[in-house]
Amino acid sequence: MRDFSLSIYRDLLDALKQAGYRFQTFQDFLASPQVRVILLRHDVDDRKLNSLEFARIQHEKGIVGSYYFRMVPQSYDEGVIRAIYDMGHEVGYHYEDMDFAKGDPTEAIRLFEKHLEKLRAVVPVSTICMHGSPRSRFDNKDVWKRYAYRDYGIIGEPYFDIDFRRVFYLTDTGRRWNGQAVSVRDKVEDHFGLQFRNTWEIIRSVREGNFPGQAMLNFHPQRWTDDPTIWLAEKYQQKVKNAVKYWLIKLR
Repeated sequence: MRDFSLSIYRDLLDALKQAGYRFQTFQDFLASPQVRVILLRHDVDDRKLNSLEFARIQHEKGIVGSYYFRMVPQSYDEGVIRAIYDMGHEVGYHYEDMDFAKGDPTEAIRLFEKHLEKLRAVVPVSTICMHGSPRSRFDNKDVWKRYAYRDYGIIGEPYFDIDFRRVFYLTDTGRRWNGQAVSVRDKVEDHFGLQFRNTWEIIRSVREGNFPGQAMLNFHPQRWTDDPTIWLAEKYQQKVKNAVKYWLIKLR
């Protein structure tokens, strides 16, 4: 079995369920957090049909997650968005408006309003999450230095509204579970001291009772597939991307 395959993903979900974890969307967690809970967050950056497959797998297992869509063709698809929402999952806006606006916060908030309205015309939206835009010099979260997302009926943004001293954050950024060195913006301060080299190590930690009680797991579904050709292409493409991001971080 390959890592970053749908097969190992199913095994991870099964292990979490068997260990007694509940699953909440981000919006539900903000309203009434469970004590032993997993938040499944999905950044729909590319290959939107992969996210639809993730949503179907979760739905079959009685699990809910949160899906954040960008306003680009490789992510935004009203049919996919509706289908995921209709399965009981949360849909949010994966905003990158400071990048679109080349760092101008006035233009960025105008675009944010426009894009949020467009997404809300398809499904309800109450949470947002920034897109890291690793090749951009602009941090999309910086728009909130001047404006307030709560003015737009948004109740939460993970990087502002989750206490990561209590909630363990784990992300597959860089197609690695320990990719801090190649993560430009998708990272938080580590308060747990846990490192995982692959999905099997996460499963083992869960089964042995060593995994934290509350955790947000961030997935980029375009990286997960059972198709060997696509899997191999994604692996080597990501190696090149990681090398570029590593030097971008060094230069900055």
